[in-house]
Amino acid sequence: MPHVTTKDVKEMFKLTLVSGEEGVGRHIAMSDISRPGIEMAGYFMHYPSNRIQLLGKTEVSFFQLLKPKEKEERMRKLCAPDTPVIIISHGMEVPEELIVASNKNSVPVLTTNMPTTRFSSKLTNFLESRLAPTTAVHGVLVDIYGVGVLITGKSGVGKSETALELVKRGHRLVADDCVEIRQEGEDTLVGSAPKLIEHLLEIRGLGIIDIMTLFGASAIRSYKRITLVIELELWDAEKTYDRLGLEEEKMEIIDAAITKLTIPVRPGRNLSVIIEVAAMNHRLKRMGMNAAEDFAKRLDDVISQNGENEY
Repeated sequence: MPHVTTKDVKEMFKLTLVSGEEGVGRHIAMSDISRPGIEMAGYFMHYPSNRIQLLGKTEVSFFQLLKPKEKEERMRKLCAPDTPVIIISHGMEVPEELIVASNKNSVPVLTTNMPTTRFSSKLTNFLESRLAPTTAVHGVLVDIYGVGVLITGKSGVGKSETALELVKRGHRLVADDCVEIRQEGEDTLVGSAPKLIEHLLEIRGLGIIDIMTLFGASAIRSYKRITLVIELELWDAEKTYDRLGLEEEKMEIIDAAITKLTIPVRPGRNLSVIIEVAAMNHRLKRMGMNAAEDFAKRLDDVISQNGENEY
């Protein structure tokens, strides 16, 4: 499972550590950020203590109006055992009561010079990216005309050879053999290559080749959103394959359903051209133009007209 520590956040945004140094290794389990305004007023009934606590000008200025005992109590409760970190924006001075409570409970306190809203947005994006659900799929990911196509299939079916032909035709390789996928949104899957095999392609009988060295930097991409899955399988004479394209199959990856096409493989079929056209056709469908549905409608019209002519 992906995880982020307070130290990662500190180093990423170059934050200044003020107190609670013993807790910099605490894990951050969620991307939600809390602005503890109501807690400053003394209401801790539903305090989300397991989130990052971000204090801005509003919270700090209100805190300064409290009585000494109230200040100590609020900061003591704010530094809960499961609080990963407390961050103060605008480079404001950290209240002494917070320093005491954070050192006592080992809750790190960091400061940033960035405005609260801007820092909150940047931090949320960082956490959502790092904490996104991930998985790995055996296949090849290629960027074809801006469409992220994940090519899957059994070992030896020709995935890498097809990817090589696609690269020669001007498309870009993202990953070969192992595609690391993370879910960055409800239906957004982004694929990339493990660092060990980045830019590399394995061709049986030829070995490992470096795509960037052979074809240049324009032939590779570091990551790409996956919008289409194409499964290659050996031609089965007993199986009926879709010839119209009216039925849309889906493949579940993590929590997202991605459009999937099954392409049978046999001698004489130009897989790279077929996949290239499949990517273009997928783009047209997303733009509202579906050739299969148009054909079915025309066919229905012809049948209806012939039926009327009989009468």
